[in-house]
This record gives sequence, structure tokens and C-alpha cells, in this order.
Amino acid sequence: MIIGIDIRVLGNSVKSGIEEYAENLIPRLIAENRDIKFKLFFSSRRNNLPGYPWLRQSNVELHKFSYPNNFLFTSSRLLNRPFIDKMVGGADVFFFPHFFISSLSPECKRVTTFHDLSYLHYPESLTQRKIIWHNLQMRPEWQAKFSDRIIAVSESTKNDLVNFYKIDPARIEVIYSGVVTSNVPRPFDVVNSSDVVNLKKEKNLPARFIFFLGKLEPRKNIISIIKAFNNLKTNPKHKDVGLVIAGVKGWLYNEIFKEVDNSVYKNQIIFVGQISNRERFLYYQFAEVFVYPSFFEGFGFPPLEAMSCGTPVITSRNSSLPEVVGNAAVLVDPYDVVELELWITKILGDKKLFGPMIKRGLKQASKFNWKEAASRTLDALIKA
Repeated sequence: MIIGIDIRVLGNSVKSGIEEYAENLIPRLIAENRDIKFKLFFSSRRNNLPGYPWLRQSNVELHKFSYPNNFLFTSSRLLNRPFIDKMVGGADVFFFPHFFISSLSPECKRVTTFHDLSYLHYPESLTQRKIIWHNLQMRPEWQAKFSDRIIAVSESTKNDLVNFYKIDPARIEVIYSGVVTSNVPRPFDVVNSSDVVNLKKEKNLPARFIFFLGKLEPRKNIISIIKAFNNLKTNPKHKDVGLVIAGVKGWLYNEIFKEVDNSVYKNQIIFVGQISNRERFLYYQFAEVFVYPSFFEGFGFPPLEAMSCGTPVITSRNSSLPEVVGNAAVLVDPYDVVELELWITKILGDKKLFGPMIKRGLKQASKFNWKEAASRTLDALIKA
């Protein structure tokens, strides 16, 4: 059997959940069955593909092209050409880890992963350019309807595909993503490690801090975190607590920085930008609490990653988040800043009171592993 995979998302220099999904799933797919040949399609005029070691596996063929992706998108949308399965020399089925629009020959099956339909739930959180990209250029509804199988990363996303696009539920399989867990010491043991000491010194981190990790965009609801932080800082007991925000700039982020500029406590709000995988687990473990009051998520990697580090998590009671975190996190209304501040204050007051929740978090995070995700994905591709 020959499986084609569109790996163009791996050329993105800025990594979000979709890139993390592809980066973790694809090498495990390749390792699942060495008798299956994988033909990988990559094309870009500007971006380079990282030198992943799994690209050199004996059952892998990498096919690189330098066509601009905007040209390929437009040609696929208007002409239904070129057939990318033909460009790589033929495939029985083609897997799309994201809904990049692409044309396939009639004899090649199509399997597409949908991560979320946030662009339909919250169009106001997107720029006009992003709206055009989603609805006109990528045409996700067309891709959903013409995929032989769809992989949804949560029941929430599956329900959206059924409700918005009227997809037959029998064609959708929910396969949860895995979670990369920490390889540094478990919580409280890490506080005295040299890694943390060096990180604190390099980033000028406060002794105690609230932590957020995610792309700086409206949907992540970072403004509510800042407002909750302003409220709790009026209590002298929290004078040593800072707020650390990690993640790259996405879009419509100016309001976030305006909120910080207007804060009396702006000197205690630290933006650290994009951080490495090693660093982020140190941040998780050293944080007093991880807050993630997103307005909408198709899956949500950061809350589970924080749980795997034994860090108390506060997240939203919406979309896929309750499904993913189970009973192992505090769930809040993302529109209620007072509720968010109340729970942060409770955890800061005595984190040990949340010991049972931390144990549940470790157990919940352990349920999500990439090997199982790869095995089930490969099965879906074979059966397509």
C-alpha cells in the first residue's frame, strides 16, 4: 500500500497546535508499518522543511517542489489541478493533517483531519484576510464533503462538522491527539534544579507566577487573564506574583498590549515570546497555576501539557475543553473575569489543597498518547 501525506504545514516557522499535531503524528505513522510506503508532498518557495530524521526512513519518499502554495491553492480551487498524488508518482490514499486545499485523481482516496471550526464560531476574532483564507481559498466545507474519511480531534469538532457542514457522522472518526509529556523532574522537585535557576535569571522571572501559553490572538482570551491579574494584585498577599505570557504574535493582538499598557502592574507582566519544548515544560512546572480561558478550542494541547507537569489548570467550560481535561481542571466561564480571578486566588492561597486535582491531571494527561493516535490514524487510512 502507498500512502501520500501533505506535509506542507511542517514548513511553517511558527508552530501552533496543527504543526505540533503533524510533527508528532507523522513519524509515528511511518514507524507503525514498515511495509507501507509513505510518499510525502512538500512545496514552498520561501519556507524550508526541517531536517527530520524520519524523512530518511527506508519506507519514506520525500517529494519536494518549489511551486508557491498560493498558486497551488488557486489552481486546485478553480481547475481541480494539479493532482498531487500524480505529482508524487501515485498513491492509494492521501492524508491531509490540515485542510490545505489540494486536488487528487479520482482513484486516490482522501482523508482529512479537522482540528476545529472556530472560524465559524468566532469570525469576529479573525482578520478579513483570515476569513477569506478559510472560507474562500481553503474551502473547508468542500474538503469535508469530498473526503472519504474525516478525522476529528474531539467529539466537539465532530459535532461541529455534522451541524455546520451536514457531514454523515459515520464518515467521521474521533481520534484524540497525544500529548508530549515532560522529561524533567516532577513538580516541586524541579524548583531547585539548575535549569530553573538559569531560566529565572535569563528571563528575569518572578519568584511566583501565573502562566499562559498560546498564540496571541483574540480567541485565546488573554485580555481576561490580564484583567483577572489586575484584580488579584490589589491584594497585598499577591505582591510577589507575576504573570508570564508565552507564545508568538498571531493576529489582532494590539488590544492585548493596550490592556497591558493600561495596567498599574504592567512591570509584572512578562511576554517571553516563542519558547522551546524544553523551556515550556520548565515554565509549566515552575508556574503556580496555568490559565487557559480560551473562547474556543478544537482540542487544546497546553492544558494537558500543564497537567502532565503536575500544575493546577484553570480553563474554559466550552467547546472541547471539558471533554479533554475531564474532572482534572477548574472550569470557568471565559467571559467572567471575577470567576477567573477567584479561582486563581484560591490556588495561589494554597496549591497543596489542590493535590487531588493535580493527581487527576497527571492521570488524565496519561490517557492521550501519540502511539495510539498513530495506530488509529493508520487504520483509518487503510480502511478509507
